[in-house]
Amino acid sequence: MFASIARRYDAANQVLSLGVHRGWRRAAVRLSGAREGDRVLDCATGTGDLASEFRRAGARVTGADFCLPMMQAARERSAFVAADALLLPFRDRQFDICSIAFGIRNVDDPLRCLREMARVVRLQGRVVVLEFGQPRGAFGALFRAYSSKVMPLVGGALTGNRAAYEYLPRTAAAFPAGERFLDLMREADCFSSAKATPLTLGTAFVYVGTVR
Repeated sequence: MFASIARRYDAANQVLSLGVHRGWRRAAVRLSGAREGDRVLDCATGTGDLASEFRRAGARVTGADFCLPMMQAARERSAFVAADALLLPFRDRQFDICSIAFGIRNVDDPLRCLREMARVVRLQGRVVVLEFGQPRGAFGALFRAYSSKVMPLVGGALTGNRAAYEYLPRTAAAFPAGERFLDLMREADCFSSAKATPLTLGTAFVYVGTVR
């Protein structure tokens, strides 16, 4: 599915989020505490948007994904490897930060993914997850209507794959968000602390776990 939309993925993101997704990625990097020279592994890197933000912060970034067409655009943005986030080909404690943006809800086992990400991060390093939330109230109702009606229509027109843009909001709506995702991080039992920061009225969250 992701291979089929790879060529137009960035353009579709820009249109569908009205550019807001870029601010979310900048927030993720800021909340990660990334400093110049930090070693960062960005899992499910896709076209490398989050990896690029870490590079702007001065980090040394490796992107990992198993969808090769998605990574073609990332070639010019960071070093990358073909890798599954559930079985990372890196030694223990190799990185200062391991991140994943809008990808953990697509892995077969999110709990195992968190543990694998923590494995490759040094003690007191950070695992950073950027993922959609489920906003509530009037804004939440508007967001759900937009996700279920507008996103498939516009995303399908831009990429030629309407089914992909029906799948994406459906999985986002069902995936644990906020406190429920923090519960998953606690269950992983590899973090000394975990924090959730809502973005755009809970449309997205940045989760930061400190590896113990």
